[in-house]
Amino acid sequence: MRETDLVILGAGPAGMAAAAQAAGFGLSVLVLDEQPRPGGQIWRDVGRVASQRGDLLGKDYTNGAGYLRGLEHRRITHMGGASVWQVEASGEVAFSQDGKAQVVRGRRILLANGALERPMPLPGWTLPGVMTAGAAQILLKASGIVAERAVLVGAGPLLYLIAAQMVRAGVPPLALVETQTRGDFLRAARHLPRAMLGLGYLLKGLGLLRELQGAGVARYTGATDILIEGSDNAEAVTFTTKGQVHRIACDTVLLHHGVVPNTQATRSLNLPHHWDNTQRSFRPMTDGWGRSAEPTVFVAGDGAGIKGARAATLTGQIAALAIAHDLEKLPAGDRDLAARPLRVLLALETAARPFLDKAYPPCAQALAPDDATIICRCEEVTAGAIRKTATQGCLGPNQTKAFVRAGMGPCQGRYCGLTVTEILSVCHDQPQAQTGAYRIRAPIKPVTLGELAQMDTQGEDPL
Repeated sequence: MRETDLVILGAGPAGMAAAAQAAGFGLSVLVLDEQPRPGGQIWRDVGRVASQRGDLLGKDYTNGAGYLRGLEHRRITHMGGASVWQVEASGEVAFSQDGKAQVVRGRRILLANGALERPMPLPGWTLPGVMTAGAAQILLKASGIVAERAVLVGAGPLLYLIAAQMVRAGVPPLALVETQTRGDFLRAARHLPRAMLGLGYLLKGLGLLRELQGAGVARYTGATDILIEGSDNAEAVTFTTKGQVHRIACDTVLLHHGVVPNTQATRSLNLPHHWDNTQRSFRPMTDGWGRSAEPTVFVAGDGAGIKGARAATLTGQIAALAIAHDLEKLPAGDRDLAARPLRVLLALETAARPFLDKAYPPCAQALAPDDATIICRCEEVTAGAIRKTATQGCLGPNQTKAFVRAGMGPCQGRYCGLTVTEILSVCHDQPQAQTGAYRIRAPIKPVTLGELAQMDTQGEDPL
C-alpha cells in the first residue's frame, strides 16, 4: 500500500493551493481528483481553455492557471480521473483510476471536494432541455458550446456571470427570471457596511449587470409560481411577478439558486455537521485551521462552507500550515506567523458573503416543492410522497429510504437530500438539524466488482 504524508481529495482552488503550500514545507503530497485535468469546477480545465476562451470566461477564471504551476512540484503527485469511493479516518483512501482500484494511506487527509449546485425542483425541471446553470457553464468551458434560446431561472450572482459569458459568446440568454425580492435586499442592507470591505465583489457584480443591460437582456425579479412548460422537452417558462403572469418561449432553461457544500466524504466519516440557516445547508464542523472532529482529517474550500474560489485557496493554504506543523515540518510560532496575513485576506474575501447570502436567498418555491414535483430523480419520488411518509411516522431522511426509496439511487441523496430534510422539517415542525441528513456509507461513488477483485489490500477488507 502506497503511503504519503498528505492525501488531498480534489484539485480545485483549495486542493491546488494546499498541495503547493504543503510540498513547500517538505511534505509528500498525493492529489486525487475525479476530473482528468486539475482546476475543479470553478477553474475547470483552465490550463487548456484559458488561451482558447479566456476572453469569454473572464479574469477570475484565467487567474486559476497560475495555480497549476504549483502542482509541478517534485513532491506532488497529481492523479486525474481518480474516483474516490472510500475514506477512513485512519488515513486510508480507496479510489479507482482507469478501471483499477487502489488504496493509499496518508498521515493526514485534506478534503477539498468543493460544492454542489443546489437542486432546484420546480414543475417541469426533469424535462429535456432543462439543466443547471453550472452545467451550461461547464459546456462552455470544456467544449465552447453555448446554450441557445435559453432562459436563466433562480437567484444569485452566478446567474449574472453565466449570462454575461453567453453575451460575450454572441448567444445572449432570452431573459433572467430571478426569485429574489426587494425585501431580500432591504434585509441584506444591514450587512452592507461590512460588505464594503469586499468592494471588488460588489463592483464586479454591478459591472456584469451593466453588461447585461447593454446587451438588452431582460430581467424579471421577485418571480413566483414558476412553471417549465413542455411535453417532450422544455418549451417555455411561465411565472408571476408584480401581479402579472409572464410566459417566455424557449428551448433551454438553466436553473440556479446557489451552491452547497459537498458533504458526501465528511458524512461517510460520520463527522459532526452544522446546519447553516442562511445558506440552508449542512457543513462539516471545523476549527480555524480546517481541522475536523477527526484530528487527522481537514476540510478546506467550499466543502467547509461556501466562500468562493479565492477564499478556497486561502483556506487550503491555512490547512496546509496546520498539517505541516502536525507532521513536525513547521514550528507553531512560524505556523501562526505565516497564517496571519492569510487570515486577513480571508476576512476581506468573505466580507461580502453575509450581504450576498441575504440578498439572494434560495428560491422558496424550490425549498417547498408542490406535491407533484419529483425531488429524487434517481428513484422518481415526489415531494408529496415524502410528505405522506411524514404522516406515516417517518421522522428523518434515512427512514424515507425504507418508505419510498428516496436517496437510494446512484447519487446517494447528493441532490435530493437537502430538499427531503426541508420537507420533513416543515411536516414535523422541527429544526433541520434535528431532522438530520442521509447517512453515507462506502462506496460513496460507484465501483465495479471487477475493480474490487483486482485490488491488492494486503489482506485488508476494502469495505
